[in-house]
Amino acid sequence: MTITQAELPILRSAGRLREYAVVYRCYRTQDGGGFGNQADHPFAWGVLVYVDDEVARIHSARGLPREWTDLTRLEVWMRDQGFWYWWMRNDLDQLGGYSATEPESEITEESVEDLPPLPDTIPQ
Repeated sequence: MTITQAELPILRSAGRLREYAVVYRCYRTQDGGGFGNQADHPFAWGVLVYVDDEVARIHSARGLPREWTDLTRLEVWMRDQGFWYWWMRNDLDQLGGYSATEPESEITEESVEDLPPLPDTIPQ
């Protein structure tokens, strides 16, 4: 399901829009913007909202998915649209040597034994 930004106030006033939204990492579909080199910056952020307990992606008036490459601007947009709470999901960017697109290595008893011991006290 998709909705446009212009439909948000109508859905909110009708009580059909839920309080929480989801900000998620997605592959860019549009060129340009502040990070114009799509090869160097292939990801963007999209927004999902719940309408009548169904998930709807926010699209522009032209029918294209709304995308943000800057979380600061996205936060301002979310607050302007009346959202004060949202979940964030990022399954695409690599974090700490692990990428969600790569298979997770299996943890075994042997691999746990290879880990260094935990310190007796927490450094202050």
